[in-house]
Amino acid sequence: MANSAEFPSLRRRRLMQAIAAVGVAANLPDLRAATGSARGKAAWLEWGILADSSLSSDGRMIDRSASDLRTTSEGQSYALFFALVSNDQAQFDRILGWTVDNLAGGDMSRRLPAWLWGRDEAGRWRVLDDNPASDSDLWLAYTLIEAARLWRRPGLLEVAKGMLAQVREREIVDLPGLGPMLLPGAQGFVEDDYWRLNPSYLPMPLLRRFAGVDTRGPWPTIARNSLRMLRDTAPKGFAPDWTAWRSSGFFADPVKGAMGSYDAIRVYLWAGMTDPRDPAFKPTLAALHGPLARLREQATMVERVDTRAGTQTGTGPYGFTAAVLPYLQAQGESALATRLRATLPEVARLRADPPAYYSHNLLLFGSGWFDRRYRFRADGQLRPSWA
Repeated sequence: MANSAEFPSLRRRRLMQAIAAVGVAANLPDLRAATGSARGKAAWLEWGILADSSLSSDGRMIDRSASDLRTTSEGQSYALFFALVSNDQAQFDRILGWTVDNLAGGDMSRRLPAWLWGRDEAGRWRVLDDNPASDSDLWLAYTLIEAARLWRRPGLLEVAKGMLAQVREREIVDLPGLGPMLLPGAQGFVEDDYWRLNPSYLPMPLLRRFAGVDTRGPWPTIARNSLRMLRDTAPKGFAPDWTAWRSSGFFADPVKGAMGSYDAIRVYLWAGMTDPRDPAFKPTLAALHGPLARLREQATMVERVDTRAGTQTGTGPYGFTAAVLPYLQAQGESALATRLRATLPEVARLRADPPAYYSHNLLLFGSGWFDRRYRFRADGQLRPSWA
């Protein structure tokens, strides 16, 4: 198994040294003393289980649900966020270092990370697809911004600003009849007369935070357009995994159709975690009314739904249940959310079962928020329990 030492990069070493030097100089008296200290909150056992099973010693999040043991920029971005919520700076730096070195050519402020890393046909571990994934880019940039603020490490903020500048240049397009919108990646989502979009790539708290940090960016307009996308693509109250836009409006994605499932579950998650003071909070929940009726009747989250016809099939895995906990809380269904929280796998089962990459990540986002390990302010700032 490859590690970061096998991918030497002078630029990456200089970048990480600069980040560390600036951060420590900015009133961090003892990095080791701050690491892992979750003041007033017990250790996050669910995160520890995923990290123990799937996070390599040098900071690579391995998708053990995939037969090829791949790593994605999504996995790295989520892991970085959970390390921040856990107040573990040493773990955070390992994850960031691996990401910079192996996915971003040594400098994430100048190069957005590749989305897929794994073993090629010759048996070499390397980048397999260097196209960036914009949802991961947003989560990485956001986590760096908040780590810079919470840990007083301004060098991280400079990297985040560099990332956002690249996102503006490579992943944001001005759609005719709509305005600026985030593409799912830098390449492959623009056709002759339409653009493919993913509603789950746009968490409102992240857009609000970027608006305050990257004032040159079109983040407030993207937030407004994202709300319109949800309203126009969820006629039965269920969000689709993918959608498409042409000048006449939104329509079912020609590639994925109108199905809502493993991508769309995050739309409800992000909506529920949005601060109630955000002006988009109530309109977003109103647009996404479909799961509420389902959960009230059956107390389970559907796995797949035809967002045009409303036809529902299957029951989602435990990660789907965790993902709707913030959504139910936001809808005023605290008692139902509490009952569903009690059905999630206990620590002993999570430890004994094979790692379930995606469900476990949804569990960390949903139950971590529900258990008040973190919250988002109306301006998008992160409020971890230890701060």
